[in-house]
Amino acid sequence: MSYARLTAGLLTVLLLAAYTPASQSRTTPSSEDTFPLGRGYPTLAPLLRRITPAVVDISVESKTGYEQRPFFRDLKFRRFLEQLDLPFPDLPGAGRQYNVGSRFIVDAMHGYGLTNRHVIEKARSIKIILKDGRSHRARLIGSESRADIAMLQMVPTPSGLEALRFGDSDRLEVGDFVLAVGNPFGIGQTVTSGIVSALGHHKGGDRGIGDFIQTDASINLGSSGGPLVDMEGRVVGINTALIGPGGSNVGIGFATPVNRARTAMDRS
Repeated sequence: MSYARLTAGLLTVLLLAAYTPASQSRTTPSSEDTFPLGRGYPTLAPLLRRITPAVVDISVESKTGYEQRPFFRDLKFRRFLEQLDLPFPDLPGAGRQYNVGSRFIVDAMHGYGLTNRHVIEKARSIKIILKDGRSHRARLIGSESRADIAMLQMVPTPSGLEALRFGDSDRLEVGDFVLAVGNPFGIGQTVTSGIVSALGHHKGGDRGIGDFIQTDASINLGSSGGPLVDMEGRVVGINTALIGPGGSNVGIGFATPVNRARTAMDRS
């Protein structure tokens, strides 16, 4: 046997010994290994796992249909709509009417939470549905029409509640990222994201939007009363209204600044 043939034979033996089929050398990668959640790309899931249990749905049986919503009675906001040639929507009706909205818990021990006044206005009964499906009756503790704020208490107070922390809406700047949590159209809890588009401290002329926070985070019918939160999960506003043809969302939503809501809450 020549030296060349001997060398080739030894190399073949070594290669065969080193080779092991992939099916024998490793297990099939799991979906977690292939697509590691929360690793390698940004996600808001950990933040939402913390805040969404404190946001609940509201089901309201009203005595009559709605009058014009208090939000549209704000003179600065009406001038803002007039210059945009937009209508002032009224929701007529009479008799028994059901409505859905959102609410967030601010005191877990006593079951207190905040929502918009227009959500529970003229209510015969108010039912709160927690994220885990439990439902409880609620009673009105107090409200403030100008800020369109209402405080409700669940009775009796259920166990295992979680509350949200307040942020400082006076520190918001245009461009800050925010999340809106609510129950649009009654389909269940939904989260949308966006930025602060404008603030009520507009200077010059009459085109200010009052004291409200404008955001492009989607706010739809049923989202009213839900929280607008910052990237630390702190409430900076209460989702209140939207502008759009036929009530549809076009990226212009408004939230009551939480500092204004806290002042109203302290008075109620």
